[in-house]
Parts: sequence; C-alpha cells; structure tokens
Amino acid sequence: MEELLAHTINTAHAVKAVDARELSRVIVDTTVQEKAIAHPTDNRLLEVARKKLVLLAKRHGIALRQTYARQGPALSRKSGRYAHARQFKRMRKVLRRQRTILGRVLRDLQRKLAQRESSVRERIGVWLERAHRLLTQRPKDNQKLYALHAPEVECISKGKARNPYEFGVKVGIAVSARKGLIVGARSFPGNPYDGDTLAEQLEQARGLLQDVNVIPQMAIVDLGYRGREVEGVQILHRGKARTLTRRQWRWIKRRQAVEPVIGHLKQDCRLNRCHLNGAQGDALHVLGCAAGYNLRWLLRWIAFLRAWLQVVRARSSTSSSPPWLANMAFGA
Repeated sequence: MEELLAHTINTAHAVKAVDARELSRVIVDTTVQEKAIAHPTDNRLLEVARKKLVLLAKRHGIALRQTYARQGPALSRKSGRYAHARQFKRMRKVLRRQRTILGRVLRDLQRKLAQRESSVRERIGVWLERAHRLLTQRPKDNQKLYALHAPEVECISKGKARNPYEFGVKVGIAVSARKGLIVGARSFPGNPYDGDTLAEQLEQARGLLQDVNVIPQMAIVDLGYRGREVEGVQILHRGKARTLTRRQWRWIKRRQAVEPVIGHLKQDCRLNRCHLNGAQGDALHVLGCAAGYNLRWLLRWIAFLRAWLQVVRARSSTSSSPPWLANMAFGA
C-alpha cells in the first residue's frame, strides 16, 4: 500500500504539479482514526461477552449449565435505563449482577473445555481470555478492552469539547508545506506522545520520496512535538519563538494548512471510521485513505490545468498574437 502512495507522489512530481523544493518542506500532525465499534459501555460489553461465550459453546456442542438468555438482555436494558435516569447506585448493582452472570458462564465453559481436544481449546481460548479481561477490568485501569472483537482499540483524548474521547488508533500525516500533497501517513499503536512519532513519520516520508531524490529538510509541527529533534531535519514550532527568523515565522504560519487536509481525509476519504480488522487493518486503511486523497488532488490539478489552458487558448485566438503561440500553449 505504501507503493501506491509513493506512485501518486511520483506522478505529481512527473507532471510538475510539485517540485523538489516543495517536497523538501513538510507539515506533520497527528489525528485519530476511529474504529468501527459501538460506543463502549460496561453493560453492553458484559452482555456481548456473555452472548459470545454462549454462541461458542453451542457451536462446538458444549452444553452449559445455564445461558441466562432472558436475564442477560433484560439486565443490560435495565442498566441503560438507570444510567439515563442518573440512578447510578442502582445501575452499579445491575452491573455487579451482570459480572456475576458472565463469571458463571466463563467458569462453566472453562471446566467443560478441559475435556475437549487442543484445537477447540485454542479457538475458544482467545475469547475466554478477552472475556476474563473484560470481567476483571475497572474504570481506572490502563489498557482496557473497549471492543470484544477489536482488542487493539485505544481511548485517545485530544482535548476536543464536542468529542472528548475517541476510540481507535493515533495516525500521523505529513503533507507538503504549500500545496498540501500527502507525503507520509502511518498508524502509531499504543497512543505514543506526538513528539515520539516524529522520527518515524519523517523516516516514512523519506522512503516515499526516494524515487524523486528528495529528502525532507524542514518539518513544521505544533507544540505537541516539543522537546524532540531529528538529525538532519530542521524542526520548526512556536516553542522556539526567540530563535526564529522572520522567514521561519512565515513557514510556521503555514502549519495549520494540514488541518483541512485531515478534515478532507476523514469526510471524503473515509479516514473517520476504519472497518478493517486488527492493527494491520488500521495501518493499511490510513495508507489507502492517503492514496485516495492524492488521487483526488491530482484530478483537481489536471482539471485546473485544463481550464487554464482553455482560457489561454481563447485569449490567444481573439488577440493579434500569431496562432502558433496558442497551439504551443495548448500543447504544453
């Protein structure tokens, strides 16, 4: 998938939509690629885990002592009603009952699974481990499980008033400083500090630009990257205000140009929701979205060039200039 993104960059350089100097200055920022999961609530996760264990037992011919097929969904609905009415003491009582039910089903399945062949134990063991992790986690724990089918999902807080918590993976985006062509896009599992992602992001951009013989010389970032330097690359941000020249300040004022690129990636190229499975699916999805954005960028540039050439030809045909000048402009 990185080769596809590299081909879009090479095409933009080949048709002279961007030049080497443009590609040597990049703007780097991070955002969150949300996973296609339901909003994680305790009552829903406990009920989903119970249903999954019951389904696995039925699929492999294991008769459970009790499945709680009626009580489980009823408790989940009751917990949601109590939470909506802000009756949290009653809600916590229902959640304790849901945990008790899930623990009973889990232990019953573990006991009866010990008599089965190893292949069945391996297939069900993954889901047993996730259900046990869900059963024992508490609100203040780290590395919580937010989706039974997607354990790689992380809770990331970007400080937004409208959407304070996002569930997915952090991704880094690098774009050219003036024209906004994407020259780097990758995922960063584990929710690292933004500054710790800078070296890897620039290394990916360097690899994608190797076919056009360009190395990033300047990276323009926000204050989330403070305290980190990359050898051979000039890092510019507002935290270095006392040492910046007037020309460098002009480049820093271009930093926010990456924000509309991220917005179009999410709304037009589907970065706002990842449906691919696993951490590898997250990495492939962000690359595919970036390649799609670059293709749209190239199509817009071609449309603009075509319109400009038509205007030049129309003006040349109505003026006293010789016709060979108009043909030369159109052939360009």
